[in-house]
Amino acid sequence: MGLDLIPIANLALAFLPGLAVVAIMYRWGVGAGKGLYANARMLVQLVVIGYVLTYVFEADNPWVIVAVLAVMTLASAWIAMRPLRASSVRLYLVFLAALGSTGVAVFWLVTQLVLEVERWFEPSLVVPIAGMIFANTMNTVSLTAERYEAELGHGVERTAARRTAFDAGLIPQVNSLLAVGLVALPGMMTGQILAGVDPLVATRYQIVVMCMVFGAGGLGAAVYLMLQRERLAA
Repeated sequence: MGLDLIPIANLALAFLPGLAVVAIMYRWGVGAGKGLYANARMLVQLVVIGYVLTYVFEADNPWVIVAVLAVMTLASAWIAMRPLRASSVRLYLVFLAALGSTGVAVFWLVTQLVLEVERWFEPSLVVPIAGMIFANTMNTVSLTAERYEAELGHGVERTAARRTAFDAGLIPQVNSLLAVGLVALPGMMTGQILAGVDPLVATRYQIVVMCMVFGAGGLGAAVYLMLQRERLAA
């Protein structure tokens, strides 16, 4: 079964639940503008990336893929730093090192040893894989960093703060591992099944995705905490 292009009118209906959430945010004084901005930015970014990916897939150039991976790494480090009260170039470099080192390592493992991609720069494979790795690692590191800062702000000793922050950062990842197959079918598996792929084949790919997401996220958070501990101790 193939996937048809969704009409614009139908696509607009998908925004209704989100608009309801924005209305609640406004009513409760949470900050409706933030919700509207996030949705508007999501829309613009996805439309733009649709055109960009069309070019990337057609270019078939390794340097284009290198540029895409670089943008993913730089942007994810910047966004991951957002929850922290204070920011600096040095702190950004800590995020960049944590995300870049673990993200690239897991990316290489999955593409070269697990999937055995013939060309490491095969756009249709490496771009989605890299996107999943960096997006999930970004979220885990961001949650870990925010909790670590909060614990230190409350006077908690660094080792205890690190333990609490690491545990908190991994909550979404652990929940996803526990819920997969029982509560929900993850995105990649769902997409493959909708595209007509055998469920058993889709299952193996989803196992790879879950392993790489958990591993990259946890390692990224651990590297961040180790680097941040050294930075604070300096």
